[in-house]
Amino acid sequence: MSTRRAFLVSTTAALSVTALSAVPVQAAALNGREATGPESLGVPLKDVLLIGGVVAPAPNGRPACWNISNGAPAHLNAIDPVTGEVSVAAKLPGADGGWTAAAAPDGSVYAGTWGSKGRLYRWRGGDTAEDLGVPVPGENFIWRVAVDADGKVWGGGSPLGHLFRYDPDTGAVEDFGRPIADQTYIKSLACAGGKVYSGAYSQGRIAEFDPATRTFTELPAPPGLPPDNKLSVYDLDVHDGRLYARIGTANPSPLYVFDVAARTWTDEIPDAHGLNISPPGADGAVYFIQRSEMRRYDPATRQLTGTGLTFSGRVQNARSIGWAELGLPQYPGKSLVGTLWRGHMFRYNPQTGAYATLETQVRRDEPIEILALGAGGRGTVYAGGFLNGGFAGVGTRTGRSDFHRFSQTESVLRTRDGSVWIGTYPEARLYRYDPRTTWSSPEYSPGPAGSPDNPERIYTLKDHVQMRAKALVEVRGKIVMGTVPDGDRLGGAIAVYDPDTGGVEVTRHVVEDESVFSLAAAGGVVYGGCSITGGLSTTPPTRESGAVFAWHVGARRKLWELVPVPGAATVTAVAVGPDRKLWGIAGNTVFAVDPYAREVVRRFTVGAGRGGGDLAVMGRHLYASIDGNRIYRVDPRSWRPPVLFAEYAHRRLIAHPDGRLYFTRGAELYRIDPQDGVPGDDDD
Repeated sequence: MSTRRAFLVSTTAALSVTALSAVPVQAAALNGREATGPESLGVPLKDVLLIGGVVAPAPNGRPACWNISNGAPAHLNAIDPVTGEVSVAAKLPGADGGWTAAAAPDGSVYAGTWGSKGRLYRWRGGDTAEDLGVPVPGENFIWRVAVDADGKVWGGGSPLGHLFRYDPDTGAVEDFGRPIADQTYIKSLACAGGKVYSGAYSQGRIAEFDPATRTFTELPAPPGLPPDNKLSVYDLDVHDGRLYARIGTANPSPLYVFDVAARTWTDEIPDAHGLNISPPGADGAVYFIQRSEMRRYDPATRQLTGTGLTFSGRVQNARSIGWAELGLPQYPGKSLVGTLWRGHMFRYNPQTGAYATLETQVRRDEPIEILALGAGGRGTVYAGGFLNGGFAGVGTRTGRSDFHRFSQTESVLRTRDGSVWIGTYPEARLYRYDPRTTWSSPEYSPGPAGSPDNPERIYTLKDHVQMRAKALVEVRGKIVMGTVPDGDRLGGAIAVYDPDTGGVEVTRHVVEDESVFSLAAAGGVVYGGCSITGGLSTTPPTRESGAVFAWHVGARRKLWELVPVPGAATVTAVAVGPDRKLWGIAGNTVFAVDPYAREVVRRFTVGAGRGGGDLAVMGRHLYASIDGNRIYRVDPRSWRPPVLFAEYAHRRLIAHPDGRLYFTRGAELYRIDPQDGVPGDDDD
């Protein structure tokens, strides 16, 4: 679209949408031709990620570091803090991972998970944990579990945010509802003194539950929290009559200390890492990671002292932490032990000051779900991982993967100069990667000594309260990112980065109170597809439908916005078709917008399930991902409905310059040849 044409209509002008009937699509043969494939290229991303953990006795009676490792399925592992050996690796069938584990007095270990809903598991021996089912129907994620003095198991999760109790004697589950009426995430949980404490994810609020009276009481907020209080009670621990609440984000945040009996906050400790603090040692002190060092905190004197045990990298959270007798010369009595996110373990002895960080034997080749997919040059596809993170260039012929540890990747873009741009979670960070030189990420996977940062971090949108870098596009040499906000907020942003000057311009609320989920570009204009949801989908939306918009990069102004499919909450994908129309997917509708007339000119109803996904342009056709299991082929030159091209369960879909489509299913990467593209090329 030319600049002159782009300015024909004022940004404040009313925009009309052509009244079109959505045309239902019937599955049809592709003119007697079938696509070849799909052909699996294997699992390009494999690593270890430990999250939920607790120090508790192993089958041999000695303390072990119990952790849940993500995988297919996830596993509950018991790691010997002396040798690093794994004495238990129990499968959690139906679970992809788990944030939380807790030990009971009878030797059982419980795990709260996600994957096939929010399921609760119990290990009492063997190589498979017992599936106790979904405690709260509709709860998809159990964030935390805790065991009280009577052996009852308490838990909470999302998206309902209900507190529940499981009775191991009877198998009964009781649902107590939401601790705080308008909070739909229980992020943290702790039991002590006959009470149960729960922390909200979308706001920094803590509730105390009394099982005897079945009443919730909200605790006073710590002094100094920001007025909007859109923080998370990320971690909760209760020891010796004190409640320790880390309120902030996954990054270092303040740790507040609450005197339960006096009902007052007594201390604020800055820059504490998660995920838990230790139980008190013999002298009553607790330990946690602060500013990259294991620190000792004396709650009686409020004094912090260092231990010398330090940690590096971006993520420095203790995944389990507790006390164990190691029987080693430099570690007399009880030592502090625990695990880290990438499968290492640590130990520290308060008597001698001895410490170490060591490898463990926990599996390091668990598949990682592919979250982001991008076309590379000849013979390469780029894949980025969910939660565990990780990034890899994958050979399109061989499936060969050059895996690197990295952040959770939300979007990938290769530009004409060969640079690869990576948008990540959290903090909506943008990185530039040069695949022709050595990978070296000081935050996640350092290269040889002296290597320059590659990927190089360009910027972060933390100060703009943005969290997910959902989409990337190039517009006349500039890189445009579309984002989703942080926490309990509405209002995404676009960020325009100029590689020549190093400047970045951020515009929030391009569409008021909507997140930016997808981007496309033509000429000097970027087009966006939006969602009415916010960062956690906990704040009620203020709008009814996802919009599309046009933004002129050079003029730094919005040209227009419109709602392509009334009632559809999210425009999951946009693309400029070979007909120069703006095509998109919203719900179960594939639509086309004339960017000059600013009106919808076509709508087709496709699928019947959860709605749209990606939209890929290849040659004279578009391919639309619908319901996570169908791919439709669209001919923009005709008014005929799309035809059902293929039926494969998948998450991401892209077109590659080699004339093939690539899609993902969980951790696996596939390619499919539509037989009307250009011949494929071998790997470089």
